[in-house]
Amino acid sequence: MTEPTDAAARKAIKPVICYPNDTLPVAPLGLYQAARQTAVKSDEILVPARDAKCFEVPAGHFFRISSVEGPQVGDLNLWNAHDLNERFYSGKTRALHGTHITTGERMWSNFPALRPIATIIKDTLAWYGMDEFGGSVHDVIGTRCDPYTGNLLAGSQYHHCCHSNLTRALADQTGMSLSEAEPFVHDVLNVFMCTGFTRDTGQYFMKASPVRPGDYLEFFAEIDLLGGLSACPGGDCGSEHSSDTVPCYPLLVEVFAPIEGALDGWQSPDVNGYDRSHGR
Repeated sequence: MTEPTDAAARKAIKPVICYPNDTLPVAPLGLYQAARQTAVKSDEILVPARDAKCFEVPAGHFFRISSVEGPQVGDLNLWNAHDLNERFYSGKTRALHGTHITTGERMWSNFPALRPIATIIKDTLAWYGMDEFGGSVHDVIGTRCDPYTGNLLAGSQYHHCCHSNLTRALADQTGMSLSEAEPFVHDVLNVFMCTGFTRDTGQYFMKASPVRPGDYLEFFAEIDLLGGLSACPGGDCGSEHSSDTVPCYPLLVEVFAPIEGALDGWQSPDVNGYDRSHGR
């Protein structure tokens, strides 16, 4: 197409942030971090490599996802433990906070609830920031590796991708069939994954995660949560994200209960206040 004469002027228009977030409810991070200091470990779940497990976290408790044996990324789903229809909404979280999230930022649920369901309180990879390629960690860009895209692109029948792992884990946890559980599996927080968009084509890229054993991402549960975590078959995702050959490692999930009185004054957030009349 012929470039218009005012092309430069059109490109020079300054961008506007779609959702200025300075009016979002502020997470009481100091309260959460203080309560975490005296919290007592109540559960732990080891997620095997190339597989997934579910775990439960009551409102007001904490959970930590840790690298324990080698560089490994994880795909995280979160649901309201009492209503699986309320679940993590990666798209709105991305719109509110950006492509990657870290300490003090929150995971938001889908419509009509649209409320914070988990808050990040500690990120040992916060030092990474954004690299020269535009890469950063803990993204809310990627959807999760899945067998359908693999089949579309390569004609494969791969069963240990994160979508299938999470489907099996949720079915095992709830007693649902695989076909019943699959629709509840949703776009993820890519824990520890280092990703971005290429500057020339705008394509989603991944690169080897900077995570090492001992690194962790820690959360505060704003509501009663059911979590699902897949230890991605891509390992550190430095080469492939659905593979039976790249080195893969387990991930550890630990749950911590606050001591009595540590969260005095805190209450679980209400669902969104929109009246749902939709103009009628």
